[in-house]
Amino acid sequence: MDIKHYMQTLGSQARDASRVIAAADTALKNNALLAIAEALNSQLDQLLQANALDMQNGRSNGLDAALLDRLELNPERIAAMIEGLHQVADLPDPVGDITELQDRPSGIKLGKMRVPLGVVGIIYESRPNVTVDAASLCLKSGNATILRGGSEAIHSNQAIATCISRGLAAVGLPETVVQVIETTDRAAVGELITMTDYVDVIVPRGGKSLIERISAEARVPVIKHLDGNCHVYIDDQADLAKALSIALNAKTHRYGVCNAMESLLVAESVADKILPQLAALYADKGVELRGCEKTCALIDAAVPASEEDWGEEYLAPVLSIKIVDGLDQAIAHINHYSSHHTDAIVTENQEHAARFMRQVDSSSVMVNASTRFADGFEYGLGAEIGISTDKIHARGPVGLEGLTSQKWVVYGDGQIRQ
Repeated sequence: MDIKHYMQTLGSQARDASRVIAAADTALKNNALLAIAEALNSQLDQLLQANALDMQNGRSNGLDAALLDRLELNPERIAAMIEGLHQVADLPDPVGDITELQDRPSGIKLGKMRVPLGVVGIIYESRPNVTVDAASLCLKSGNATILRGGSEAIHSNQAIATCISRGLAAVGLPETVVQVIETTDRAAVGELITMTDYVDVIVPRGGKSLIERISAEARVPVIKHLDGNCHVYIDDQADLAKALSIALNAKTHRYGVCNAMESLLVAESVADKILPQLAALYADKGVELRGCEKTCALIDAAVPASEEDWGEEYLAPVLSIKIVDGLDQAIAHINHYSSHHTDAIVTENQEHAARFMRQVDSSSVMVNASTRFADGFEYGLGAEIGISTDKIHARGPVGLEGLTSQKWVVYGDGQIRQ
């Protein structure tokens, strides 16, 4: 295959399709989403068979447990994909929304209109559900998209792509509105991220090395986060029952996800009350604990943490624990070591909660809730295209609004500039 020619063809088709989908009305886009959902439901057995082949190949190729977990599809996960499509269909359409209308002294009326970005390129690893999430959000927000999944999920992604094509065709939209790259050749990625004539933004989802490569080599603007070193801080005025539940869920609900807690901070005044209880719960789950000197003195099973542990995204049953003097030290530690993804405080002190929310520099900051809620589905976005730790153009879970831009619109009645 001539990769450059292949990718240029996809890009040209996407640019043409972007103009069609940008002009599509809300009803047509929603009908397409529902048709894709119906196709996924009717092809359940084929999807599971394709995924089983990917899982078999993954085990043979030595994929670790976290990647296998991300790769796996089952009826429940496919049902969640279908539910996500329905949720996106139910969401308000941002395209064409005009806000901030104001009358100017000249007599003109000025406002801002939401418009699609154009063509969105998405590069991701392992998770085949991203194919549906990305397609649905791009479609509803009026964007064409080119999707490049990981080689380990090639059979799953192609099976999903067939369902998406059927759904688009069923309502009369070009199948090129959503294109899934068919080759596993890595050269395709190099082409995609440099096709400035055809692609308006790139969204990488995957490991840190992938995202670093994309950020370094892309000529197209990138929406990204590098990793998810998420923290939970148990304050000296925390409800300890809440703290136990939140700290357990944030770490053990799922390990191989970017919103799992990787570092636990505990105020010194409550450490001896809660850490032994947490240690017992983590032991039942097989979580390895790496702690500061004070933590190791309280927990026999803990091993000394290194400096590298405080900034690590484990994506595994491993947790670093640090005992801090109080709120100020917790905030300073988080802002130094955090990846600015998601950080949480457990406290009953509203002043402490307000300070934490103001001063922690992360895309999601939580009070008395598990970091696992940092997710487009949980935020009511239907799904997410990714999570951004950048401050421009979008931050946090990126849904429909994050896949649009704004342009100024002016209404006049014959006014001329004097």
